[in-house]
Amino acid sequence: MTAATAPNRGPVRNRRTMSKAAVNAALVLAALYTFFPLVWMLVAAAKDPTGVMSGQVFTLRHFSLSANLSGLLHQDGGIYLRWFGNSLFYAGAGSVVCALVSIAAGYAFHTYEFPGKEKLFGVVLLGVLVPSAATVLPMYLLASKAHLVNTVWAILIPSVVNPFGVYLARVFSAGYVPGEVIEAARVDGASELRIFRSVGLPMLKSGFTTIMLFQFSAIWNGFFLALVMLSNQRLYPVSLGLYMWNDSVAQDAPSMISLVICGSVVAVVPVVLLFLSLQRFWRAGLTAGSIK
Repeated sequence: MTAATAPNRGPVRNRRTMSKAAVNAALVLAALYTFFPLVWMLVAAAKDPTGVMSGQVFTLRHFSLSANLSGLLHQDGGIYLRWFGNSLFYAGAGSVVCALVSIAAGYAFHTYEFPGKEKLFGVVLLGVLVPSAATVLPMYLLASKAHLVNTVWAILIPSVVNPFGVYLARVFSAGYVPGEVIEAARVDGASELRIFRSVGLPMLKSGFTTIMLFQFSAIWNGFFLALVMLSNQRLYPVSLGLYMWNDSVAQDAPSMISLVICGSVVAVVPVVLLFLSLQRFWRAGLTAGSIK
């Protein structure tokens, strides 16, 4: 019986080998599709305009990294540094305040009972379904009425509201803030604000960091809101400033292409560093609610 079944093992082993090879090939193709644009951008950032425009990115010629960095820092009076600082301010302040507001709202939805609670939370979830681009024009009209157009407040105020952050905060609160702890703090005579500050907020540190990282990335990469709200170049974030430079490449300044690519690479660095430095918090936060 063993001898009769032995010849069948060869085809089965071959099929398994072919299946593994097909899966590995698919993974390799997916990795190449994902990382090739990043590799191209990193190499192209070190090339002069001739090397980029001629398509000779992956050759050993036309390297000019130092000239690109120098041009990036001195172009138009060094305005790139101004754009970079604006983005750090918009993303840093907006993400921290947004995370705090979202955590407070999510904590309240989880902790307190009040009339219309679930209906109000349904409105928050409805806000998650609305594309952010669809709200830019109404926000512009409101900012125009309030005389906030072309000011930093036109970018900061919309950045602190994030319905998805409120939803995440409620999930984190359900997973990390036991009701027994809150009741014990109330028995000890602590006020609701004191409970949130001393009990709830420390327990939601992972949720705060996760929401802050998501919002920081969204604000840093945001473009359309700044395009509509701002006309003063000194208030531009780095994404809008690079877009304007890239627009000049298509018109009459092809030599700017190296500065645009180099500036794009430099603009990625803060987001990467932030994610790497805070990964232990947001990686822990992704498991919220999985263990009770």
